[in-house]
Amino acid sequence: MSGPVLTVRNLTVDYLVDPVVHAVRNVDLTLARGEILGLAGESGCGKSTLAYAIVRLLKPPGAVTSGRVLTGDVDWGSLHAEELRAARWDRVSMVFQGAMNSLNPVITIGEQLEDVFLTHRPRMSRRERRQRCGDLLERVGVDRARLRSHPHELSGGMRQRVMIAMAMALEPQLMIMDEPTTALDVVVQREILQEITRLRDELGFAVLFITHDLPLLLEISDRIAVMRDGSIVEMSSAVEMYTNPQHPYTRQLLASFPSLTGARGDFLRAGS
Repeated sequence: MSGPVLTVRNLTVDYLVDPVVHAVRNVDLTLARGEILGLAGESGCGKSTLAYAIVRLLKPPGAVTSGRVLTGDVDWGSLHAEELRAARWDRVSMVFQGAMNSLNPVITIGEQLEDVFLTHRPRMSRRERRQRCGDLLERVGVDRARLRSHPHELSGGMRQRVMIAMAMALEPQLMIMDEPTTALDVVVQREILQEITRLRDELGFAVLFITHDLPLLLEISDRIAVMRDGSIVEMSSAVEMYTNPQHPYTRQLLASFPSLTGARGDFLRAGS
């Protein structure tokens, strides 16, 4: 891993209501090429707000009030509308929370994938677009015949894989994944996580993986940042965080998940 693909410096996001809500407070992050950085914390701690701020998708009354976001040497705060439009999905892509429900129900999977190339690669021929879309589906474990399918004809796991394929379409340096396995059963979650790890190893992109599920991040992440009340309270390697967590809140998060190795009677007594 070498060279940061994402640098976040002193980023603060406020919701400009009365009184002002300080959603993200002075966050510093760096993400190296090919690295998976997990971002953990309870619901409402500011994880998704941070993700939207990075790609400048915040809507009023949310506003970045201080700090910088850079991908390589590109300062996202200085980009105009057209430059932002070109940079999104090209340099940084995002799989949104509840992404499997984000597909247009009346348009085929192929048409929705092709739209990425029509917008960002207008010189590609229709044949090239179709070939690329089929290749993308196969890369995430979906048969290219599904290009002709509508979203309702796909399972939740397949729709999530389509959204990951869409995020990979322009081969970005960084993918931000906001709760990408929410609402999926544990078997499908496992398959999606294995796909993400395999694709990262194969293509070398970095991943900012956001979830409240700290044990999941311990399994797939190189480093983990723990967020509470808009601030990063601890950041370390996944191994270090598991074996030697420093912050009391991190220890609380780890302790909130039941052990699989404890005595059955102890667990039943704890729940009674």
